[in-house]
Amino acid sequence: MSWTDERVEVLKKMWGEGQSASVIAKELGGVTRNAVIGKVHRLGLSNRVTSTTAKPAAKEKAKAQVRAKPAAPATPAAPPKPAAPATETVRVTPPAVRKIIPAGQPLPPQPSANEISPEALAKVSEVEKTAKKISLMELTEKTCKWPVGDPATDDFWFCGLAVKAGKPYCEAHVGVAFQPMSSRRDRRR
Repeated sequence: MSWTDERVEVLKKMWGEGQSASVIAKELGGVTRNAVIGKVHRLGLSNRVTSTTAKPAAKEKAKAQVRAKPAAPATPAAPPKPAAPATETVRVTPPAVRKIIPAGQPLPPQPSANEISPEALAKVSEVEKTAKKISLMELTEKTCKWPVGDPATDDFWFCGLAVKAGKPYCEAHVGVAFQPMSSRRDRRR
């Protein structure tokens, strides 16, 4: 199919009348709806009158096509609601918007054993003996999120003790996770 001058004129005319790309494609024959849309954009015809102002003949043709189809079983329609008086102001209140509260700071990577001070390690060992040992589903913003063990095993758990204000971990695990850079550098040497 090629776009002859005659076909382009028919396209322009029907597009200006507000016909849909599908209707234009059927009228032209041998062309798809998408081809019509592409040609319309290449011709710069995007701005047009909507289909509500289409010629009555086109509307009658569309109605005749609808009538030709077998009718579906009719369902009773709800009675129309009475229109509100013109003087009445209707206020529409938007649905309540829930404020999104961030879960907290991103969790830092866990330090390796040679980066942790012996005092902090001892404190963590003592705390983990008294930890609540909770599952992922039991974590809240008030429970320590320090993971213990291998996540691929059944022995994996989270600390679960009360968090230090503004941190995702309890006091002992904060001491391990958030160490000053200078003390970590000194231990690596």
